[in-house]
Amino acid sequence: MSEKIIEEFEISPFTMAILPITYGSKIYSEIIEVDNRCISPFKPLEIMKNSCEYYGASYEGRKNGTRRLIGITHKAPIMVDPYSSIYFFPTTSPMNPDCIWLSLNHVLHHERSSSNNTLVTLRNKQTLEIPISLSSFTNQLRRASQLQIKYYQHIENMDNKYKRTGFYLNMEASERKREYDYKRFFEE
Repeated sequence: MSEKIIEEFEISPFTMAILPITYGSKIYSEIIEVDNRCISPFKPLEIMKNSCEYYGASYEGRKNGTRRLIGITHKAPIMVDPYSSIYFFPTTSPMNPDCIWLSLNHVLHHERSSSNNTLVTLRNKQTLEIPISLSSFTNQLRRASQLQIKYYQHIENMDNKYKRTGFYLNMEASERKREYDYKRFFEE
């Protein structure tokens, strides 16, 4: 793995974790991806907010969506991008400078460590010792899973509703179908 400082970063399906690190007197982020590690001069929460906007929604909007879907308001998991199935959850309050954000889809295994923290194994077999109790970690992981499931249930319900009404059957273009003579355009 290489570690470099980057100026711009958006969470992607390959992002596994965002950890706060102290750099001088400031809080930066260490970003762990499947095959890369880098440092960003932005705090983890700023990266979350920027990434939500990159995918077309505000962080506050995503938080409100979590509240509406599963009723969670504190330490809420965030659906960064539902189309890419990017769901992250915080280990503490996102306002806490020690908050770590983890990708739901990259947590492979978790267990109590010897120091009462949680040892997390990521999808690429890398392990992180997170300063959170096993029960709190399990609860946060469960909330993020619940958010993902509830979102997919809403999409499925909507699909079923429109299938029952026949909406999908009427989505054909109204113009007549015909073959286009492409040669005509290039010969003129």
